Amino acid sequence: MTAAHDEPVCYERQGPVATVTMNRPDYRNAQNSAMTYALDRAFYRAADDDEVKVVVLAGAGKHFSAGHDIGTPERDAHLPFDRKAGLWWDHSDKAGAESRFARESEVYLGMCRRWRELPKPVIASVQGACVAGGLMLAWVCDLIIASDDAFFADPVVRMGIPGVEYFAHPWVMPPRIAKEFLYTGDRMSAQRAYEVGMVNRVVPRAELTEHVKELATRIAEMPRMGLALTKRAVNQAEDLQGLHTGMDSVFGLHHLAHAHNAETAPDALGGMDIRAMKKAGS
Repeated sequence: MTAAHDEPVCYERQGPVATVTMNRPDYRNAQNSAMTYALDRAFYRAADDDEVKVVVLAGAGKHFSAGHDIGTPERDAHLPFDRKAGLWWDHSDKAGAESRFARESEVYLGMCRRWRELPKPVIASVQGACVAGGLMLAWVCDLIIASDDAFFADPVVRMGIPGVEYFAHPWVMPPRIAKEFLYTGDRMSAQRAYEVGMVNRVVPRAELTEHVKELATRIAEMPRMGLALTKRAVNQAEDLQGLHTGMDSVFGLHHLAHAHNAETAPDALGGMDIRAMKKAGS
């Protein structure tokens, strides 16, 4: 049960495990809106299928995800989509902060929060780049299995922005490590991510798919209700530690940064397009 290979997301179920695969390998799985809404449909499909006990999120090709699409030929941030994650209005006919805040409340913060609450375990299978918006996708997953060639980075401080919209940084790693991660924009290796507790396991690249499959199959042997309640219990504990309200707070700072850039820089990204970000080392 696999989606067509030219679609932005592929879906396959093998026994109790559904694999959702981002499918823009030519662009390092950069997330345009078409991909984001396709991911949403895939997660709903997995949630609705009683045969599915565990979900795997993967990326086709050499990289998990290079983050939000800020410059591919298929960038579609200006287009309207059928909104699913919130009640904010259509962004496509609005201007300035009214447009950006409405869109990002939907496709970034809103969808990520909902995916985090999927009442089935979700495992991120990460290879190569997991950058900025890619972190948001990995962080909503319950477990992260990384290949030894994987790296993680959130370089958006170069844009004058205090981190990606789903601001989980101080919860997925210690606060001082989070500050260094953001202040420098440097890449964090898979091994370092494991050492600080952001990643569950690091495995050889050639063994990643098989290792994730084995773990997912093992987890799928547990009772469905037990898994769902355990996930809810841990998520609630994180929220009691401030995760949910912290994200609300930082989402406002994120958009203050966009507005500041729009007034003082060439654009809301501080003039940092793909070429500039690559030159800066991202």
